[in-house]
Amino acid sequence: MYNKELKEKKEIKETKEKYYVTFGNFIMSKRPYQDLVVWKEADALCLDVYKLLPIFPPEERYALCAQIRRSATSVPTNIVEGNMKRSDKERLHYLEHAEGSLEELDYQLSLSARLNYITSEQYEKLNNQVGKVSYLLHKFRSGIIKK
Repeated sequence: MYNKELKEKKEIKETKEKYYVTFGNFIMSKRPYQDLVVWKEADALCLDVYKLLPIFPPEERYALCAQIRRSATSVPTNIVEGNMKRSDKERLHYLEHAEGSLEELDYQLSLSARLNYITSEQYEKLNNQVGKVSYLLHKFRSGIIKK
């Protein structure tokens, strides 16, 4: 975007805070999923995982790294998709996929730590985030089931 367009949108953002969200230099319309705490935490986990991938050995780039990348992105992606479904049954289906991907990611991070690709401190931080997202997903699903 051009600076002029950014300035114009920033003005809109200041007057209508709830309708716009910024990502770095990008200003976008706010989507419904962006208000979900579970999505925010899953997105933060995904970003933290991505930051660690460059330290993995080159031979893992198309193996374990690719699997971790798919699992990490699948969690917030399925939350987003499920959030837009009309029926509770469909919504729950996507949230179950998010939980499954989170469990895959948990194992892959554990394996990475045992292979010494990441430090125990890095693993503990990510493991705590996985636990938090897991708890939030469970509560989110429970709220839909109780409707």
